[in-house]
Amino acid sequence: MPSASSMFSAYASMAASMMLLRSMANELIPQPIRGYILNAFHYLVKPRSQSLTLVIEESNGIARNHVYDAAEAYLSTRVSPDNERLKICKSPKEKKLTIRLEKGEKLLDLYDGVSLRWRFICAESDKNAPSENTSISSNVSVRSEKRYFELSFHKKHKQMVLESYLPFVLEKAKEMKDDERVLKMHTLNTSYCYGGVKWDSINLEHPSTFETLAMDSEQKEAIMEDLNRFVKRREFYKRVGRAWKRGYLLYGPPGTGKSSLIAAMANYLKFDIYDLQLANIVRDSDLRKLLLATANRSILVIEDIDCSVDLPERRHVDHHHHHGLVQLTLSGLLNFIDGLWSSCGDERIIIFTTNHKERLDPALLRPGRMDMHIHMSYCSFQAFKILASNYLDISSDHHHHLFPEIEGLIEDTQITPAHVAEELMKSEDADVALQGFVKLLKRKKMEGDVCENDDPDNKAEPATKQSKKRKVACKQKKTVAAAGTQRRTRRLRRGSSL
Repeated sequence: MPSASSMFSAYASMAASMMLLRSMANELIPQPIRGYILNAFHYLVKPRSQSLTLVIEESNGIARNHVYDAAEAYLSTRVSPDNERLKICKSPKEKKLTIRLEKGEKLLDLYDGVSLRWRFICAESDKNAPSENTSISSNVSVRSEKRYFELSFHKKHKQMVLESYLPFVLEKAKEMKDDERVLKMHTLNTSYCYGGVKWDSINLEHPSTFETLAMDSEQKEAIMEDLNRFVKRREFYKRVGRAWKRGYLLYGPPGTGKSSLIAAMANYLKFDIYDLQLANIVRDSDLRKLLLATANRSILVIEDIDCSVDLPERRHVDHHHHHGLVQLTLSGLLNFIDGLWSSCGDERIIIFTTNHKERLDPALLRPGRMDMHIHMSYCSFQAFKILASNYLDISSDHHHHLFPEIEGLIEDTQITPAHVAEELMKSEDADVALQGFVKLLKRKKMEGDVCENDDPDNKAEPATKQSKKRKVACKQKKTVAAAGTQRRTRRLRRGSSL
C-alpha cells in the first residue's frame, strides 16, 4: 500500500498537470470552441429524458386550432376524481352539464395500454397595446390570454400518438358535437383578447322554421331546394374550382320576415349564425381575421348592408379620427365575400339583408357574391293563412267565413307579416282576432283612398289608371318616410361607431 507522502506527491503532480493543460487550452483554443466542447461534454454525460411533450395551442396564427377544440371536448369525458378544479356550465337547451378543465389541471388518459398525460395551461398578463392591434386609436390596457394543452408521453409512442391517438380524439369530439349539437348565435366581441379577434356566442333559440314562415309555398320550396343542392355539392364545387359557399340577398320592406327566414335557414341546415356588424369594423384586415375565426357549416349574416356602413363616408370620417389607419374599403368587403380569402373554409353561407336594394353598389349584386336574390314582399293571402294557423290554430284547410273578405282586402293592401302577426295576437278568440284584422285592412284601404282623393287630376282619368297612380303615390310616401328613418338610423350608427 503506497504511503501517504507518495499519494500526496501523485495528487500534487496531477493537479499541476491539469492546471498546465487548462492554461495551454486557454491559450491555444478559442473561447467559442471551448464552449462548444463543454456543451457537448455536458450533453454526453447528462441523463436524457425519455418523455416527449406536444403543445396544442388554441389558435394557429390567426386561424382556430381544431385539435385544441377537439381536445377540450374529449377531455371533458375523461375527468377523474383526482381533478381538483373544473369549470361547469349549462344552457337551457343543453341536455347535460358542460365540463371543462380549469387552468393548471392535469389528467391521465389511457389508450391501447399507453399512459398519456394532459395538462391545461392558461397564461394571462396585462400590457399596453398600440392601436394597430385594435380598432381604437388610443393605447389601452389589454388583457393578453394564451391557452394551450400539453400532451406528454414516452418518446417511443410518438408515431402511435400522431397517427392513431390524435385522430381518435378528433373523431370522438366530432361524434360528441353531432350528438349534442346546439345551434349558436355568434357576435363580435369588441373587447380585446389574445389574437385580436374573438366571437362570443349564445344558444340560438329562435323557433322559426320553413313550416311556420309566412311566405308563399313556391318561394319556400325554391329556397329549400337551393339549400339542399348547395350542401350536397361538395365534390361539385371542388371539381369546378370554386369555393364551397353561397350568397343570398334578402330585400324588401321592414317587417317582411327577413330575420325569421335567416333563423329558418339555420334551423333547417343545423348551421350556426355569425352576426357581423360592419359598424364595428375599422380595417380590411379585421374582416379577414373574422372570416378565419368562423367555423365551417355556418351562416354569416350582414344585416342592413345599405346603411350599416357607408364606405366612402366611412373612409373620410375614419381618416379624421383614426389618423391614417388603413380603413374598411369596398374592395376589402368584396374580397371578403368572394376573393381569395373567402376560400378559407367550406360549406359557408353569406346572407345580406337590405330594405333598399337599389342603394347597393352593383359590384355587390353580381352572381358569386349574392347568388340568389330573395324578395321579401308584403303579406299575401297564402302567407296570411300560415299566420292564422300559427297564431289562432286555424288549419290552412279550414275556410273561415271571414277568409273570402280578407282575401279580397289583403290583395289590394300593403301590410307586412309582422303587422298581421301583431294584430292576430290581440285576442285568443279566432273570431274576435279576425274581425279586428278585417277592420285594420279596411282602415288601411281607406288610407289608400285618401291618397287617391288628394290628387285633383284623378277625376279626369280612367279608374284603372287612377288605381295604379294611387298605389304609386302611396308607395312614394312610404319610401320617403322610410328614407328619413333610414338616414336617422345611419347617423346614429355612425355616431356609435366613432
